[in-house]
Amino acid sequence: MKDVMFYKDFIGSVHYSTDDEVFYGRIEGINDSIGFEGSSVEELKLAFHEAVEDYVRLCEITGKQPQKTYKGSFNIRISPELHRKAAREAAIRGISLNQFIENAIRDKVSP
Repeated sequence: MKDVMFYKDFIGSVHYSTDDEVFYGRIEGINDSIGFEGSSVEELKLAFHEAVEDYVRLCEITGKQPQKTYKGSFNIRISPELHRKAAREAAIRGISLNQFIENAIRDKVSP
C-alpha cells in the first residue's frame, strides 16, 4: 500500500527524498497540483493540513469544486485471457461485463 495521509476527505501522498533529507507529498484526487513538505513527520502533517486549508479557501474564493469530478466511466487494459474469463463469468451470472466489473470493484473498495 502506498503511504498516504488523510485530512478533511483529502488524501496526501507521502514520500522521502534522501538527497534533500525532506519529506514531501501532494494532494491527490484534485485537478490541480498542490505540494507540501516538511523536515519531520509532524511538519509534513502540518504542511499537508495547511495545504488543504489553503486549497479549500482558494476554491471557495474562485467558485471551483475542490475535489476532482469523475464521469463514472473509464477504460482498463487487461490481458485477453482475463477479459475472456470475466466475460464468461458475467454471462454465467446473467449480468453484463460492466456490471460484473462494477461488482468486483465494489467488493474491493472500502465503504
